[in-house]
Amino acid sequence: MNCLPTSIPGVCIIEPRVFADARGYFFESFSEAWFRRHVCDTHFVQDNESRSVRGTVRGLHYQHAPHCQSKLVRCVKGRVLDVAVDIRHGSPTFGKHVAVELSAENHRQLFIPRGFAHGFAVLSEEAIFQYKCDNYYAPESEGGIAWDDPALGIDWQLPAADVILSAKDTDRCTLADAPHDFDISIPLY
Repeated sequence: MNCLPTSIPGVCIIEPRVFADARGYFFESFSEAWFRRHVCDTHFVQDNESRSVRGTVRGLHYQHAPHCQSKLVRCVKGRVLDVAVDIRHGSPTFGKHVAVELSAENHRQLFIPRGFAHGFAVLSEEAIFQYKCDNYYAPESEGGIAWDDPALGIDWQLPAADVILSAKDTDRCTLADAPHDFDISIPLY
C-alpha cells in the first residue's frame, strides 16, 4: 500500500497494490500494523456501511470529545466525492478541505483524522460506502456543518437542485456559527 499526502497534513489517500489477472483482482485493503506505522497510531473499533443513490450528500459530520472519531473510508460500489474539512480552531488549515474521488475502480481510501468534519456526495447511480471508525458512535457527541457553507467553497460536483439530504443535514450551521469543538492545541490522540 502507498500513503499519499494531501494538501492538509494528517489527511491522506491510501492506494492499495492491486494484483490483477484473468480471474479478477486481489488487494490488501487494511493492515493494522502497516496503518499504525505509516498513517496514524490508532485502533479501529467499528465498521459501517451505507448505500446511497445519485445526488445524495451525507455530511458534513463529526463527533466531538470525549467520543472523537478518525475514519478510514472507501467506496466499494460506484463513485463518490469524499470531503474532509479541518475544523480545528487555530490550525493553519482551519476551514480548508480536501476532496478526493473514491470509487470501486480506483480502490482508494481516505483517512480523516479527529478534528475534521467528513462528508461525501454520490456521483454514480448508486454507491456503497464503507468506513472504519476508531471510536464508537455516540449520538450525544454528534456534530455537523452545513454541506453548502459558502465559506468552505466545496465543489460537490452536483447541481444543488439535485442534492438529496437527510432531515438532520438540511438544518446544519455554518462553520463560523458552529461550536468550537476542536482546538489545535489540544491533542486528540
